[in-house]
Amino acid sequence: MIHAVPWNAPKGVNAYFTCRQGGQSEGVYSSFNLGDHVEDLPAHVAANRQQLITELNGLERIQWLEQVHGTAVYSIDHDVNPEPPKADASLCALPNIACSVMTADCLPLLLTDIDGNQVAAVHAGWRGLCSGVLSTAIAAFDAPPSKLIAWIGPAISQRHFEVGAEVRAQFLDQFELPRSAIEQCFLDSKNAGRYMADLPRLASQQMESLGVQNITRSAICTYADAARFYSYRRDGQTGRFACLIYKTDTP
Repeated sequence: MIHAVPWNAPKGVNAYFTCRQGGQSEGVYSSFNLGDHVEDLPAHVAANRQQLITELNGLERIQWLEQVHGTAVYSIDHDVNPEPPKADASLCALPNIACSVMTADCLPLLLTDIDGNQVAAVHAGWRGLCSGVLSTAIAAFDAPPSKLIAWIGPAISQRHFEVGAEVRAQFLDQFELPRSAIEQCFLDSKNAGRYMADLPRLASQQMESLGVQNITRSAICTYADAARFYSYRRDGQTGRFACLIYKTDTP
């Protein structure tokens, strides 16, 4: 199942997120799994990916990534790379080619400038977010941050995302936010020495600090919504859903 992103993107910019229903995959991957690295049957993944292209207006190709929880941003300069590059974000100014990221609890973000000249998709697990993948993706745009529009997609919520003290310490040590702002995003867990982390809030506050003013949050928790979303934290072996964005030839 495919949903249009509810935000105020410029005309000609199309953004979507998928849910787990309506595809070919079976068992723990049921049924619209788009991840080809999770031991699902390759034929099912290929059929689901083709279905995604077929159902979206004007979309011709999708640039998939080999996501490695890093900060690299892949620029789609001419056409998609059939060998998914190792990167956790992609940027494109070409029509009918989608930037995409796959997640199952990690934070997906979509970006465009207000004129619709460039689009980007970002995969931000806690490691990538802490290391700067989001700030790197924003800096890759030709437009300044004040001219960007952002959407924060479905991800694990703070209520369900328990992390160790070392994760909080790493954010305090290297994340691009004031210490007080970071501390507000880590609440004490009921388990001693552990914290409940708020990835969407961390991302939103970082974007604001960088000058991005137009931010929409989906407020959807992948862990809590088992009917619609895959969740690695909840299920372990599971599929992946996608968030993607692309321009069309004409608005």
